Amino acid sequence: MVNLSFDFSGRTVVVTGAAQGIGQALAAMFHDAGALVVPADFNAEALAAAWQRAGERVRPIVCDVADPTSANELIDAANQFGSGVDVLVNNAGITRDRVVWKLSDDEWHAVLGVHLTGTFNLTRAVIPGMRTRGSGRIVNVTSYTGLHGNVGQANYAAAKAGIIGFTKTVAKEVAGFGITVNAISPNAETAMVASIPPEKKAELTAQVPQGRFGEPREMAAAVGFLASDEAAYITGVVLPVDGGISM
Repeated sequence: MVNLSFDFSGRTVVVTGAAQGIGQALAAMFHDAGALVVPADFNAEALAAAWQRAGERVRPIVCDVADPTSANELIDAANQFGSGVDVLVNNAGITRDRVVWKLSDDEWHAVLGVHLTGTFNLTRAVIPGMRTRGSGRIVNVTSYTGLHGNVGQANYAAAKAGIIGFTKTVAKEVAGFGITVNAISPNAETAMVASIPPEKKAELTAQVPQGRFGEPREMAAAVGFLASDEAAYITGVVLPVDGGISM
């Protein structure tokens, strides 16, 4: 549990990639802060396992964010669950790591599809309702890799860089409607990090000024702030939540 002063009671929050890791922590944080939560993920089995004890304020939905029809259906269901989506967190992501000359078309398009096209699909679907209500919060998840690159991740870096440009553009487009659009750049201990060989993980940890990877709950605290009323005058920013590695 994240102890926050933020109160999301009565608000409807959609979090993608919510079957594990950062996404699950984000959705749990919003639930603990009183929201109606729609955790979404492509992996139906993992989603059901993560939210098997969910109460009446949680409605897990299987969604392929890269597919516009599936994305639209998710937002429609979330709108019906509450009185309209108040907060959207675009967190879903996958990796298909390989040096660029060995990347297949499928590996390129799969990563761009989930990260960048998925962020577009959900954002496009949620904005009409937010415009009508005159308020809304959209928080996208990008990466240090999107600005600095990483060997073997041309597809991932391109997607995350695209999310930064997308975030800033949409923020300008919807600012006059009471909607903010921001992003976080996390550096957290996740299943992906846990799979890194120990010697490589030690090298990566040594590059972090604080000397450790963050915890998913620390990413959730940052997203909670950007989604809160207190952050109403903040839009178009990319907030590093990374222990100082981006300095």
